[in-house]
Amino acid sequence: MDTDKNCDFSPLKQELQAQLTSIAHRLDRVMADLDENDTCLLNELDEISKSFMLSSALASSYYLKCFLSPFTDKYDEISQSIMRIRLKRLGALIVIERDVPVADLISPGIPLSAEITSSLLESIFVAGSPLHDGAVLIKGDKIVSAANILPLTKKRFSGRKLGTRHRAAIGLSERSDALVLVVSEETGTTSFSLDGRLYPFSIPAPSEGSEFNETAAGSAAAKR
Repeated sequence: MDTDKNCDFSPLKQELQAQLTSIAHRLDRVMADLDENDTCLLNELDEISKSFMLSSALASSYYLKCFLSPFTDKYDEISQSIMRIRLKRLGALIVIERDVPVADLISPGIPLSAEITSSLLESIFVAGSPLHDGAVLIKGDKIVSAANILPLTKKRFSGRKLGTRHRAAIGLSERSDALVLVVSEETGTTSFSLDGRLYPFSIPAPSEGSEFNETAAGSAAAKR
């Protein structure tokens, strides 16, 4: 994945290094405690798992914001809608157009030309909505259209079963520089496709990520 040369990832790297070093120390303690038969490791392993998730969410936030910020001022609204859609176990497919126009690469859906809000994005993907099938197209700070049909990738993925949304996301990102966000209805997992590749990412709910929010805010302040 080629990162934007204008993005300063040094605060992210410093924060991740600190977090991963802490996790490594915890793992060392767990390994040492394995010889103690009366020691319960479940709580410690659970905390380590949570720390990994927070590190993943921190990295996801930085990368996504880096890729999207030059092309839309609505990153916060988009990320909030993704988080809510995930929690409700709805499926979603969102295309953020960057430098390369995608109009000639997709089958057009329903024109909207609406200002981006998290509530509007969420409502589009509610099951039963006439717009929930297909992809939302975002350009700048506008939702251009919904229910667009994207080209599917022809790649074969050994050992992985990808649904239509994921294959559509990869298919469009193979043909353009668009960034395509995907929420899986079946698993609730989130990913984005860029340059024909699929990457997992996570945006924690407020109850899941108070520690992450404090960390990200501190790192963002350092970045500024």
